[in-house]
This record gives sequence, structure tokens and C-alpha cells, in this order.
Amino acid sequence: FEISVPEAQAEALVRRLLEIEGVEPIGLGARDSLRLEAGLCLYGNDIDAGTNPVEASLTWAIQKARRAGGERAGGYPGAEAVQAAFDDGVGRKRVGLAPEGRAPMRDGTPLFDAATGGTQVGEVTSGSFGPTVGGPVAMGYVSEAQAGIDTMLWGEVRGKRLPVTVAKLPFVAANFKR
Repeated sequence: FEISVPEAQAEALVRRLLEIEGVEPIGLGARDSLRLEAGLCLYGNDIDAGTNPVEASLTWAIQKARRAGGERAGGYPGAEAVQAAFDDGVGRKRVGLAPEGRAPMRDGTPLFDAATGGTQVGEVTSGSFGPTVGGPVAMGYVSEAQAGIDTMLWGEVRGKRLPVTVAKLPFVAANFKR
């Protein structure tokens, strides 16, 4: 869980929580790897004010009633740009990435369509070791043509190209109940 409280009450809350058997503190590194396994975006890395929700694969957040033909179509900030992306497609898509081996591919890693030469087709925006999956996981943007599940790409890490496969998000399915 991530809990937000007023600063003046934070220490008292933490002390009370740590009195409960099985409760342990965890840092931002763990939060980051778990949100990555869940396929959740980090603002500033995976999305920003210029990111269209269609290219970010966040269309689940736009109600069908707000889409073209819906009973309350449009009417939200950016609706025209979002609808244009639905209609015309986008140049890039956010995808899950499963690097082969044990080495994670961090943000900024360029992605290519070939092991040597080829064309840069994208870039990693978040990457880490996924403790639940037991291996490296990453997300990034690739050209729409390269966004299909199981597409093989190569990430350039310290001058060496390593294989990475486009993977289905989330890496770990949510197990919460509404």
C-alpha cells in the first residue's frame, strides 16, 4: 500500500503500523518495481502533459460514453486530440518489454529493429528487476509497426545490443477486488 498523510502525523502512523505483525517498511525502489510489474505509468518517465492516452495505452481510462458515438461524447480537455488518435492512429505505442537474461534495461535505452545496424524504433521509459516475475521488466514507446506482442527488438546497453521482446501488460495481473 502507499499511504499519504499530513507530515505532522506521518511518524505516529508509521510507528503504529510497525507494531502490527507482518508489517514492514518499504522504499520507493520497491514501489517503482511493483508499479512497473503492474504496467502502471510514472509521470515524467512514461507519460507527461504531451502524451496522448491512446499512444500511452491508457484508453481503458476513457469511458465508452465519452468516445465518438457515445451518449456523452467528448466534453473533456483534449477530447478532439484523443478522438483524432482513436480515428487516425498514433506514431508510437507504450508497450511492455521483457529483456532476455538478467540485466534490466533502464530508461533511455534505445530500441532497434535489428541486432546490428537497423533502425531505432523506440526507447525504454522505465526498467528494473521485477521481483514477482523474477527477472527484468521494462516499458517504453515503440513505433506502431513494432508494438505487436512477441515482436523481437534489441536494446542497446553500454554499446551492446541485447534481445528484448514486446510483452503483454501488466506483467503481473491485478488481484484486487472492487
